[in-house]
Amino acid sequence: MEDVIIIGGGVCGCSLLYELSRYKVKTLLLEKENDVAAGSSKANSAIVHAGYDPEPGTRMARYNVEGNALIEQLCVDLDIMYRKTGSLVVGFDEADRKRIESLYVKGNRNGVPGLRIIAGDELFNLEPALSREISCALYAPTAGIVAPWELALAQAECAVKGGAKAVFNAEVTGIKKENGRFVVSTKNGEYAARFVVNAAGVASDTVNDLIAEKFFTICPKRGEYYVLDTTEANLVNTVVFPCPSKLGKGVLVAPTVHGNIIVGPDSTDCLYDSLENTAAGLEYVAKNALRCVPSVNLRASIRNFAGIRADPGLEDFIVGESDSVPGFFNMAGIKSPGLTASPAIAKDVAGMLLDKGLDSAPNPGFVPSRKLTRFKYLSDEEKQEAIKRNPLYGTIVCRCETVTEGEIVDALNRPLPPRSLDAVKRRCSTGMGRCQGGFCGPRVLALIAKHAGVSEADIPLDKEGMYIVTGRTKKRGAVL
Repeated sequence: MEDVIIIGGGVCGCSLLYELSRYKVKTLLLEKENDVAAGSSKANSAIVHAGYDPEPGTRMARYNVEGNALIEQLCVDLDIMYRKTGSLVVGFDEADRKRIESLYVKGNRNGVPGLRIIAGDELFNLEPALSREISCALYAPTAGIVAPWELALAQAECAVKGGAKAVFNAEVTGIKKENGRFVVSTKNGEYAARFVVNAAGVASDTVNDLIAEKFFTICPKRGEYYVLDTTEANLVNTVVFPCPSKLGKGVLVAPTVHGNIIVGPDSTDCLYDSLENTAAGLEYVAKNALRCVPSVNLRASIRNFAGIRADPGLEDFIVGESDSVPGFFNMAGIKSPGLTASPAIAKDVAGMLLDKGLDSAPNPGFVPSRKLTRFKYLSDEEKQEAIKRNPLYGTIVCRCETVTEGEIVDALNRPLPPRSLDAVKRRCSTGMGRCQGGFCGPRVLALIAKHAGVSEADIPLDKEGMYIVTGRTKKRGAVL
């Protein structure tokens, strides 16, 4: 029997897994997909928010500011791609200025450091590409950008290396409490634990309702994005937001840690798995982005994607022990700024669990850090040394992103090995460049299959069932 079962391998579930791995606690992560960070945690704006937007006094406000302070060191410790860029909320008229002044007041009440309202030369020297119709902006120097899936992956990998367990393709179908323990049923077996934490993202209301009284409903919101080629990398240096509205923080234009520009999102009610791009959604994103940054070159787009936000219809996160079922905890309704808040939420929930009687003795096998080889970012001397250590670093597989065979093999041997083409992409950046995997995809597929000892036809693009090789081809009587 486990001490804690965490349902959901998004950034919140993985953050809690890592936090609990500090202690002598037996923890199991159950994820319905074949990898962590397979839902909202891989498809979002990748922003580390400063914390001026949430209402003062809410969990969201506290977790946002605390999470912002935690993430920088966490990214250093776990070798996660991160950059403190600062952010701007830009305004065009007097009504916008009043909203910006309101955000400034909220931010100061929330404890956000360094907030300033700027205008004129100071603003345009900071971001020359901004529309000259912009009259002022709220500058938040503590905002940043991160590789969002890495934030989940790195914590999960270190936790598993330190003794935690993770089971994939384990969609939860039932939860019951008997004889003082929880029994969690999945599509591939049953698991028992003293405590259960629901971190199931857009399915968190469904998981809650399996065992506890219904008190919230997730209303999924789809957001659509453009990703621009690295040729546009110098367009903006900070995260540029318009003034927020009831629909959210608005369409941003921002750099990414991989050297691209991301533009989006809109906000549309949708089904929980509705990830398609639409002409109307992309047109809305384009129109609003161009208003703030007129020189955005959407012809340089190399990919469109959509992500789902878990909106509970409330103004705050749902975090804590169930009122109706002792020992069952929710980390639910974690919409923006959930990515930023996740380390702080995890620390808080871990503390709640320890207060309920978990062993607080330190785990002697705790893994606090990791280090990756990213060949692209090494100096010439470092590249030569890497190739001497492992000749596979001398073979480039992904030309667009300069990813080597050595890096892919490293990923295949990490504590949570990738099971799909996109899982390697999230670990190594293969297929993230201009050709979107057109060149390297088959080679990566072959490496995964060889390592796993299976046919290439058994390797999905991403989720189970998304197979790339779907059958056999015959030529001149031979099976190829």
